[in-house]
Amino acid sequence: LIPATGFYEWKQAGDTRTPHHIRRKDGGLFALAGLWERWEKDGTVLESCTIIVTAANRLMASIHDRMPVILDPDRYADWLDPDNTDRDALLAMLAPYAEDSMEAWPVSRLVNNPANDSPRCLGMPSSRE
Repeated sequence: LIPATGFYEWKQAGDTRTPHHIRRKDGGLFALAGLWERWEKDGTVLESCTIIVTAANRLMASIHDRMPVILDPDRYADWLDPDNTDRDALLAMLAPYAEDSMEAWPVSRLVNNPANDSPRCLGMPSSRE
């Protein structure tokens, strides 16, 4: 589970890519479906993770053709269970999140640089502040 309160995606329009912030309408915490791995070779340890994506819901489709998998809290234990081999049940969790529970807006290009760790990156319209 990768905890988040939002994520960024870039919308392509001609030669321009505009970053957007996407979150739950209530601003609440959610969990993205992820995979984690630890590799050891010749005394070197590499830990890595990835976020699993799925097809875009209607809201996201206006920005990009994919979105991260946002898991239902009732399914967290199922996702984390290393003994869960129910392929169909696991695949069913990889569905797009309900678009009516989400909101998105364009944000500052400040997000293009990880050194910019500031609320200004969210570029929230005054109606959301």
